[in-house]
Amino acid sequence: MADLLPFALLRPEEGFVTLVALPEIRFSNPMMTMHGGWIMTMLDTAMALAAQTLLEPGQSCPSHETSAKFVRPIRVETGEIRVTGKVVSRGRTVITLEGRVEDIQGRLYAHGTSTCLIMQTR
Repeated sequence: MADLLPFALLRPEEGFVTLVALPEIRFSNPMMTMHGGWIMTMLDTAMALAAQTLLEPGQSCPSHETSAKFVRPIRVETGEIRVTGKVVSRGRTVITLEGRVEDIQGRLYAHGTSTCLIMQTR
């Protein structure tokens, strides 16, 4: 995904990750704001990576459900954004997560939630 939608993954912590990305014109919609699909993909990626920090060997965690709320538009001029994913709860079969998209001043642009299913890899 990082080849298609460039971002940098900062050092992950247990249950928490941060992605850093720059909005690019190629991801904008006709209103010159970042496409919602780009924002949702960034949120989904950050949350799924946070879930993966809690997996045991032989486990995977496909997304079961992801939702996003858009607070303000992201433009190319917004500059660097940080997308965080945080584990809220890890059960035996489900990991619940939350994510945030903020600029470097900490202004919120979008937030979301996700659930990932814990599966044994074949």
